[in-house]
Amino acid sequence: MKSLPPPLTAKEEAYYLKRYGEGDGEARQILIERNLRLVAHVLKKYQQLDDDPDDLISIGTIGLIKAVSTFNSSKNTRLATYACRCIENEVLMMLRSRRRSCRETSLYDPIGTDPEGNEIRLYDIIESGEPDACSQVEKKGDVALLYTLLPSMLTPREQRILSMRYGLYGQMPRTQREIAQKLGISRSYVSRIEKGAIEKLKPFFQTEEGACSR
Repeated sequence: MKSLPPPLTAKEEAYYLKRYGEGDGEARQILIERNLRLVAHVLKKYQQLDDDPDDLISIGTIGLIKAVSTFNSSKNTRLATYACRCIENEVLMMLRSRRRSCRETSLYDPIGTDPEGNEIRLYDIIESGEPDACSQVEKKGDVALLYTLLPSMLTPREQRILSMRYGLYGQMPRTQREIAQKLGISRSYVSRIEKGAIEKLKPFFQTEEGACSR
């Protein structure tokens, strides 16, 4: 996405949104073209995925088009803020659909064992606690997606702690206390990092709802 046009100023954005609201199709096209940088910005976090970059750009652009088409300026939100959510939502839906069709591994297949020898499943990592979480998560992802997302979505420290905690990449699972001792940090800090990493992964395994999914 080289040689992209510069973004609109707040004044220009308001002008073209007004024109588009009055039915000006050219204004709609300008709003899309001048916000294409948002697609590149959002896709940076997915650059380590195996998916074709051109496919991701196309999907992200669809999200941008939906954002422009459904944006409501009366809600006192900048178009850029709303568009970023729509672009990411579109990419997430594509990733879920693709992984769901692959079905390499179930979320309930073991990915390691705890110190007591009990099997640990991917679902144990990302369960949401909602009453229908099992049915939601089972439909939305697999272990292959987790291993794809780890390097692109988590910081090196988050990856390390999650890997040590749940025995990923063939490691022996460790307790939070063991990890804390090894890394020289407090157990509560390990817990916070673990929870933060899981929160980052949850959206990839849950149903995404909102205006941009139309």
